[in-house]
Amino acid sequence: MRCTVTAVFVFLLAGLKTGMAQELPDDSGISALVRAVSADSLRSYVEKLVSFGTRHTLSNRTDPERGIGAAQHWLLQQFRSFSAEGKGRLKVTLDTWQQPADGKRVNRPIVMANVMAVLPGTDTADHRVFIITAHLDSRRTNVMDSTGDAPGANDDASGVAALLEMARVMGSHPRAATIMWVAVSGEEQGLLGAAHLAEKMKQAHREVAAMINNDMIGQSTAGGTDLQDNTRVRVFSEGIPRAETPAQAALRRATGGENDSPSRELARYIKAAADRYVDNLTVKLIYRSDRFLRGGDHLPFTERGYTAVRITDYYENYTHQHQDVRKANGIIYGDLTRFMDFAYLRKNTGLNLAAVAELAAAPSVPQEVKMDVRELSNKTRLYWKAPAHGRVKGYYVLMRETDQPMWQRRFFTSSETLILPYSKDNYFFAVQAIGEDGSRSLPVFPAIGR
Repeated sequence: MRCTVTAVFVFLLAGLKTGMAQELPDDSGISALVRAVSADSLRSYVEKLVSFGTRHTLSNRTDPERGIGAAQHWLLQQFRSFSAEGKGRLKVTLDTWQQPADGKRVNRPIVMANVMAVLPGTDTADHRVFIITAHLDSRRTNVMDSTGDAPGANDDASGVAALLEMARVMGSHPRAATIMWVAVSGEEQGLLGAAHLAEKMKQAHREVAAMINNDMIGQSTAGGTDLQDNTRVRVFSEGIPRAETPAQAALRRATGGENDSPSRELARYIKAAADRYVDNLTVKLIYRSDRFLRGGDHLPFTERGYTAVRITDYYENYTHQHQDVRKANGIIYGDLTRFMDFAYLRKNTGLNLAAVAELAAAPSVPQEVKMDVRELSNKTRLYWKAPAHGRVKGYYVLMRETDQPMWQRRFFTSSETLILPYSKDNYFFAVQAIGEDGSRSLPVFPAIGR
């Protein structure tokens, strides 16, 4: 018996050492795409969006030079120019609908629209969609003032500029899965465009694998304190899923999975992308769905059960957010281009690009990931089934101590099961698929297996 136990552990340790030695390299193609992001291009987009005076959801849709209609038309033309450069791969549309009055922030029935640029996947059998959003509309102090100037440079021309630059850089580099860049309207009036988009995806049974919302990603100075930091950015993610069923809640309580929702795994994935591909940028994981008692365009997606997060500046500046342009007591108010940090916006755009470029190239997630609990043991056995999409080189089994926010170790295996000499009492585990090019899927937190 003693020889058998020794032999088992020698085998296990040998397997772990082999797995750790097979660390897969970063994708040089993604690094090149990130380097192609231009701060000058981002500046030009923001300046043009600000030039429309206001992009309020209720503003004029027919004026060729001012209002949300003019901004949408220009945005369409920009996306179409990138499509032409990419030999028509990028499919550009204006998704319009009738929005009824709601007695709140929509005081009359209006026509609304989301501007969409879609890069179809190269694998026709892979129906996954990765959605990146920002909101095109802007606002003044009075959220119903649709005529006065509302430049909205950071909130959220910064996010829309990031969409444009990603489409420009990636338009000639499709991935296996589909990528959608969507400039939604109506965020300031109640997340209307995002809710329309999320419901449209739900009704069409689209396989939305992940959604990333970019809202204010180009301003690096804190209001009131004048603290400045363009080396950190926040990613907000829900812990307990909004759409959780009673059965899922019971499983979460049984496994201690409060910090391992799919959206939180996406947040960790984005942080890892920053570490691998974006210089001088650290992602700070914020364990909230959004800022305290506030919301953003990712929430209509999480409400419908989709994996979604929000990326936003590390510091907010409230003199430059939701403010009429003015000067009072020596302070300049208003969301103006002069207060932007385009080096910071370039890094945050590169962060988005790196994450979605790898996710859309990677296989889909491993299926039916489970942890064997048939007997008490200080070893942990995990097993799973192959992803539904993509060619797999192998898998990483990820591990971290229960009080740690990020995965600390990973073990490579080409099998669909792995036994680790670590107790499930003391560690959390997950499994992610690895493509033949080294691209990595989102990690999957295991369910209970018997």
